[in-house]
Amino acid sequence: MSKAKRQMLEQSGRVGVAHGEAVRDPISDETCDPLAEHPDTGSAKSKAGTGGLLEAALTRGNLQAAWKRVKANKGAAGVDGLDIEQTAQIVRTHWSRIRQQLLAGTYRPSPVRRVMIPKPDGSQRELGIPTVLDRLIQQALLQVLQPLIDPTFSQHSHGFRPGRRAHDAVKAARAYVQSGKRVVVDVDLEKFFDRVNHDILIDRLRKRIDDAGVIRLIRAYLNAGIMDGGVVLERQKGTPQGGPLSPLLANVLLDDVDKVLEARGYSFARYADDCNVYVGSARAGERVMALLRKLYAGLKLQINEAKSAVGSAFGRKFLGYALWVGKGKEVKCKVAEKPKHNFKARIRQLTRRSGGRSMAQVVEKLRPYLLGWKAYFGLAQTPRVWRALDEWLRHRLRAIQLKHWKRSAAIYRGLKALGATDAVAKKVAGNSRCWWRNSAKLLNSVLTIAYFDQLGLPRLS
Repeated sequence: MSKAKRQMLEQSGRVGVAHGEAVRDPISDETCDPLAEHPDTGSAKSKAGTGGLLEAALTRGNLQAAWKRVKANKGAAGVDGLDIEQTAQIVRTHWSRIRQQLLAGTYRPSPVRRVMIPKPDGSQRELGIPTVLDRLIQQALLQVLQPLIDPTFSQHSHGFRPGRRAHDAVKAARAYVQSGKRVVVDVDLEKFFDRVNHDILIDRLRKRIDDAGVIRLIRAYLNAGIMDGGVVLERQKGTPQGGPLSPLLANVLLDDVDKVLEARGYSFARYADDCNVYVGSARAGERVMALLRKLYAGLKLQINEAKSAVGSAFGRKFLGYALWVGKGKEVKCKVAEKPKHNFKARIRQLTRRSGGRSMAQVVEKLRPYLLGWKAYFGLAQTPRVWRALDEWLRHRLRAIQLKHWKRSAAIYRGLKALGATDAVAKKVAGNSRCWWRNSAKLLNSVLTIAYFDQLGLPRLS
């Protein structure tokens, strides 16, 4: 019997552990397939309080909502190699047993799969990808915990919170500088998500929720480890980026610092581990920096001294934005230099001239990135910069088109097909190897802005 039980658990990608609380009697309505529709779905909200949060998270209605979110986010498989559809089949078959383990405290999450994401500056950021099943459970927990915990956070915290976004933090920073606080204490934490102390985090979490089952499960997720090259590495600290719960847990830990700054009346804006405090003088800034060093040390977090400083608010960037003074001494936003450099680097990656794709295919690949970049930097009040980036992008696409045509005869035929005059087609075709220099001036009259508009290329300006 025990052998058969182990085999069933292994099929679901989980191994049961024979300790913890006794298994509770299952509620028949909840042990059925949580992904299927049911007239009596229940609601996590109605059960949420200071106790019974785990049961609330595991109601059918809450799980269905969590599954829709996980499915919409897509994402790669975890260490078990199971994608969304494969995990759905596992859940349909084994959910009753998984749920019993969750309620009994014997469920053991799988390690997260380590993925290194390259940054534009050549460094790498570590991402931990949980299995789809663990993402489902974490999302279900998040949907119950967030409505309870989020209202306790500081109003100056903007990251990963319902109804808030990075633009709110940037607007707050601009307002502080407009009010005369021209000195910023710019703090960057050294590998924050890798240094989160589990004991301190769990202690702060206990002060907000009174549910031993939830606390135990979150502790299990923190201790699940990370798999790299087929080897599971134990994790004594850190909360890997990639799981639905990580942003909420980060805010729980950093809220201590927010509350101290708030109590002392400081003007600040925080987005995840990026925090800027705005003061009226350099001396006040140094006092705030000393305070922050002490507060973060108490949380066993470390400030990145190379990236942190007290300086002019106009000389530092915040969430990719920089500030400048326009007419009438109005403080305005612009895209910082580094994000502009990263933008061009990313465009070059997406439009490698040896790709062998048609211009329509190149534009289609660019669209999601351009639309996302434009939406994020929509606060920038620098129309000339937008126009310059548009012109640079179209210049690059024209050079790519010449490279695709390659030979003089092909360039001539291609331009004629697009309506170029014979003189223009001959002149451009005569410089067939000078891709970049040849992709301006005369070519602009053929591959016009309207031409790129017709292909669906988004304009930044």
